[in-house]
Amino acid sequence: MTLGVEEEFLLVDPRTGEPSPHGREVVEAAKRRFGVELDEELAAAQVETKTPVCHDLADVRRQLHGLRLVAAETAHSLGDRLLAVGVAPVGGPDVRTSDPDRYRGLAEDYGMLAAEQSICGCHVHVGVPDLETAVQVCNHLRSWLPVLGTVTANSAFARGRDTGYASWRSVVWSRWPGGGPPPYFTSVAHYESACELLMTSGAARDQRSIYWDVRPSSHLPTVEVRVADVAATVDEAVLLAALVRGLVATALADLGRGLPAPVVPNEVLRAASWRAARDGVTGLSLDVQSHQLVPTRLLLDRLVHRVQDNIDDGDVALIRQLMSTMDTNGDGATRQRRAFTRAGQMSDVLDHLASDTLSGNEGWTGGPFQHTA
Repeated sequence: MTLGVEEEFLLVDPRTGEPSPHGREVVEAAKRRFGVELDEELAAAQVETKTPVCHDLADVRRQLHGLRLVAAETAHSLGDRLLAVGVAPVGGPDVRTSDPDRYRGLAEDYGMLAAEQSICGCHVHVGVPDLETAVQVCNHLRSWLPVLGTVTANSAFARGRDTGYASWRSVVWSRWPGGGPPPYFTSVAHYESACELLMTSGAARDQRSIYWDVRPSSHLPTVEVRVADVAATVDEAVLLAALVRGLVATALADLGRGLPAPVVPNEVLRAASWRAARDGVTGLSLDVQSHQLVPTRLLLDRLVHRVQDNIDDGDVALIRQLMSTMDTNGDGATRQRRAFTRAGQMSDVLDHLASDTLSGNEGWTGGPFQHTA
């Protein structure tokens, strides 16, 4: 089953830690120096990487490592620092938006909402046969969205202070029209009518700007899960990709057996998403079936149990290994707070984030990354 991962990163001034609006320059320099295509984002202080189509998790990991190296080295060469973090820990919230027409249009449509939208997520695409299948798979994934959001919770600080949340990005993102958990769709026609309503109202410009936490991609034959912060480390991104692919594989198996997806009301999913954003992996989550608070780690174990019969034994072993590492180290937000506690300095948080961003690449000698499609 094919998959791909998109990661958004923040560019900051290494002296002040504030967002640095050089996304376009980094994109152009990465293409010129390494032949690697990066993308601009809504905020000028962001860049996005996209893996090619991958067929296994080892390839996902290799691609993510290489792309982070290219983006970090290119940013460094231009005097900036690349951070894998959900929101800017220092500065903001107002940011300069990028110049391309699409982003100028979003800024015109959404005003200050767009101006404060400097957030970085991780999007996982998994291949599916067609739109009808994609819509039904999304129904099956809905109930797991809050749990998936805890895996890479990585935005504890904003404007130089602790937000009280593991994923402040999720809270900021919840204001965006057309975001959050999607409705439960009874058919492709129901899905298309919901999209049409958002576009007619002006809440979305087009299908690409309907940003549900899981959605059929508007331009690829995939289901796209968008609920997560950008992962602090490559390993955490790989863990997220593995869980998402496992859930899609399980959904396809259920569809083949004619099993319907559970109908979870949107208000329950929104409450669960808020709790997940607040606590991350190390706290409590709302079980959307029992409506009780339970340890998040218990729900993650249930997720693994749910998917393990539909993925390779090697992937199950990798998921358990990566989850064990997370048990030891905590999620990205926990590690940010730990770094701050050492001396009470935001500079320590920024240094930690920069180290986590390139974790696993310590032996890199500066040679060019060969990006294969």
